Amino acid sequence: MAKKRIGRQEPTQSIILPFKNSLYKEAVSLYEKTDRKAFQWQQVLLKSIFAQNSDGLWTHTKFGYSLPRRNGKNEIAAIREMWGLQQSERILHTAHRTTTSRAAWERLMSLLDKAGIPYKSIGAIGRERIDTANGGRVDFRTRSSKGGLGEGFDLLVIDEAQEYTDDQESALKYVVTDSQNPQTLFCGTPPTPLSSGTVFMDLRTAAFEGASPNTGWAEWSVEEESDPHDRDLWYLTNPSLGLIFTERSVADEIGPDAIDFNIQRLGLWLRYNQTSAISAGEWEDLRVGSVPALAGRLFVGVKFGADGTNVAMSIAVKTMRGKVFVEAIDCQPVRNGTGWIVAFLKKADFQAVVIDGANGQKFLETEMKENRIRPSPVLPTVNEIIVANSAFEQAVQAQQSLCHMGQPSLAEVIANCEKRPIGSRGGFGYRAQIEGHEIALLDSVILAHWVCAESKPRKKQRIGY
Repeated sequence: MAKKRIGRQEPTQSIILPFKNSLYKEAVSLYEKTDRKAFQWQQVLLKSIFAQNSDGLWTHTKFGYSLPRRNGKNEIAAIREMWGLQQSERILHTAHRTTTSRAAWERLMSLLDKAGIPYKSIGAIGRERIDTANGGRVDFRTRSSKGGLGEGFDLLVIDEAQEYTDDQESALKYVVTDSQNPQTLFCGTPPTPLSSGTVFMDLRTAAFEGASPNTGWAEWSVEEESDPHDRDLWYLTNPSLGLIFTERSVADEIGPDAIDFNIQRLGLWLRYNQTSAISAGEWEDLRVGSVPALAGRLFVGVKFGADGTNVAMSIAVKTMRGKVFVEAIDCQPVRNGTGWIVAFLKKADFQAVVIDGANGQKFLETEMKENRIRPSPVLPTVNEIIVANSAFEQAVQAQQSLCHMGQPSLAEVIANCEKRPIGSRGGFGYRAQIEGHEIALLDSVILAHWVCAESKPRKKQRIGY
């Protein structure tokens, strides 16, 4: 008989600090009194979570782990909490939704019942609690920006960590400060474009960069967008496939949204902050009252809209103070033709023009050639578009190296846009949040900004005799 196939039991990526000892066998033994069996992958995680240093303290004061849905990741938190109750720990279990924290309370009570561990419970919705006779206690709360203030705990569990926001972290991270041996556990899935949190992503990044001391991390994931029908990847990224659920149930999940399947089932981490679209205030902060002193020639961005309805053109030029000034020229229906673009380019003193949009890119390139407009246009690759979008975001939100005159039409589009995934490696673009707003207007600005910011000043030729 062929051996039953199961998912990969080791994480695809992990950051585990060196340790002297681990108490995980105690926790597993306690858990298995419930007649449940801890899977190998769960024991792998628990060994790192329960790791101790030479002083008998937790090696990882913070530990984050990410798995695709329905693999049983919440059982890890429950095992940690069972053990903590036996050690008289005070524990705070927080979740994004009330239903999730309620389910965690019910899960832990069920395990305690099966293990024959006596306890008392409070079932008030939103304020559930479990107490043991030795002083152990677990409080279950729905997160808020004020949750946990004024209370002290030994263990903080961040359930649904992909929704954990900066404001919530500011309120909660101090609740374990006065513990003699604190630990915070982050449990979640990779954020989707609708996720509100950024802390989980930041924790992962810091762990891999070695920028967060005492932090451990483990995940099951693909590194780039992959084929949803590749069954080998199902087993690579789902340790409980063949243990809890089957290939058939995974096959039924495949739909038209390949990115969603990649995130939810294959553990893909998009490499951007999905909720960080440009705000009206951020854009307004870059506004100038008059055209600044300019240096050099124009750079032109042309974008044909994805639906083939409109085409937009914008310009960018460097200023004497080293910033990039941008301005939208126009956005017209494609049915009007591209004569207005050609006429502008004939008169403009431009150094480069970038054209994007498969439905008009080649046509405009041909028109420029027929009209002997030089230089030839740049037709960007997907990777270059990703770089352009990222550079624009950095210029607006981090470097503030961009300026504009506050055109209302452009400001309206920018203040009502959101990110969308593009490419196969977690890149992003923008899309309009309001019907009728043409995102091509913003895209043309981004193209112009990119080619301008990337340009190098021409070196004057020196001739020696």
